[in-house]
Amino acid sequence: MGLNLKSIALVTRETRLQGLKQRWGTARQADFLMEAAVDHEVERRRKLRTRRGIAVTDDDLDAMAADAQQLADAGAYRREDDQYSEALWRLNKQLSGLGYPVQRVDRSFLANFDFDRCLAVVVLGQDGLVANTAKYVGDLPVIGVNPDPAVYDGVLLPFQVNEARAAVQRLFKKRHRIQQVTLAEVNTISGQRMLAFNDFFIGCRSHVSARYTLNVDSASESQSSSGVLISTGSGSTGWISSVFNMASGVSQFVTGNRVSPLSLARDERRLIWAVREPFVSRHSGASQVIGVLGGEEEMVIGSQMPTDGVIFSDGIENDYIEFNSGNIGTFTVSQQRAHLVIG
Repeated sequence: MGLNLKSIALVTRETRLQGLKQRWGTARQADFLMEAAVDHEVERRRKLRTRRGIAVTDDDLDAMAADAQQLADAGAYRREDDQYSEALWRLNKQLSGLGYPVQRVDRSFLANFDFDRCLAVVVLGQDGLVANTAKYVGDLPVIGVNPDPAVYDGVLLPFQVNEARAAVQRLFKKRHRIQQVTLAEVNTISGQRMLAFNDFFIGCRSHVSARYTLNVDSASESQSSSGVLISTGSGSTGWISSVFNMASGVSQFVTGNRVSPLSLARDERRLIWAVREPFVSRHSGASQVIGVLGGEEEMVIGSQMPTDGVIFSDGIENDYIEFNSGNIGTFTVSQQRAHLVIG
């Protein structure tokens, strides 16, 4: 094979069991710790009932153990790991027969992988992995594959493992169907750029209040809050929906009327933004707490956080832009789009 031969990128993730093994060294050690957690919970419940003067039978202990197992179900972790490993083996076998090398890319290396060498990108889900991958691949089409349709709804995973080969072949023959997805973008005066498939979070790394100046529609306001969310259409049913859930609950309690959430189509060239828990004081206001950014509009946020200020996208907290005092971020609808293969 020539050195310049294009490849197929196969994006994967670690399972929960693999994460436990990395943390504790071996699967046996992880199992031991989870079993110990179950035993500890059963003993805690037994002691609580004894202190209350309630007799504890063997049947009671069995019921306690069954409940505790649901809190730390090692069997579920193993089943998930087995299913994902089998799906990965089958998918790799299918793709390897297409005449191009298949390069495995763990999600932890997405930001550093050179996708310019690839013809296509295949993602062995969950949905969040498709979202994270789409930000880094440029104009390459992304094929989302569901490793376990019985477990995952797979909104962004239209293909099952046995359909992936045909989907890639249609792509090579340009007979595929694409859905374009709007991305959000931030650029900072420190020269950093980040994309979001679902949403941006702007705030403080810890639970202290975020301090910043927000400028939108030519109006500026100093604010103190739990942070700002900026969502694409893809993310409008995700994290930002919690803001509407809270607003709706408060509205119903106070006025008897619920609030309808805002939502956007995935390809709509607009963004929804909302301020979480804004606090009004002598130095902070709450006149600008929610809105929609059109395709040519921008939101500018200036950090007033001496330390621990961050911007991250799609819930990936360890991939962030430092956003401390003196840094300014401009948020817009991105010119770059994600391209999801849907048929």
